[in-house]
Amino acid sequence: MHVATIPVVASSSHDMQVSPMAQQIPTLEAAPGQDGVEPPRKSSKLLIIIIAAVLVLGGGGAAAYFAFAGGEKDAKADATKPEEHPKSPAIFVALDPPFVVNFEAEQLVRFLQVTVQVMSRDPITVDLIKQNDPIVRNDLLLLLGNQDYNTISSREGKEKLRQLALETIRKVVTNAGGKADAVEAVYFTSFVMQ
Repeated sequence: MHVATIPVVASSSHDMQVSPMAQQIPTLEAAPGQDGVEPPRKSSKLLIIIIAAVLVLGGGGAAAYFAFAGGEKDAKADATKPEEHPKSPAIFVALDPPFVVNFEAEQLVRFLQVTVQVMSRDPITVDLIKQNDPIVRNDLLLLLGNQDYNTISSREGKEKLRQLALETIRKVVTNAGGKADAVEAVYFTSFVMQ
């Protein structure tokens, strides 16, 4: 193995001279921060990061303030309202067989066949409707038989008839000792006119 030596000429202990050949050898410099001198900082990037962090924290704080400050007012308002229970599933009562009525329209005898279902979420009300089925059917037959053909031919007329049927059934439930509001809706599942 061949080892190269670099001739060094020293004139004093403080001053060293390097031979011309040694000056051609590349030298390595120390990495930044290792020679005791700190590299210049990237102050603009740090400043942007700090500003962004302050904005994010400020925005989050403002959002939390508005969310929770409004929540206190809503909590006070909710305390005065009675607590609402989640709704029970709907129960449908089919009034079978379908209602068939005849009525006059322009000197002709017309027929109306309607299949009706009643919706409630209260099992007690459902039982009242079933127990009073003859009264419900009677009152609905009288209501359906008194309709005008031209009125119930339109969608608006059918919706009005549906509302009247709901009021009729609520009246029967109330007379039987139940709550009228427990009967939520009446649906015509079949509506045929001839």
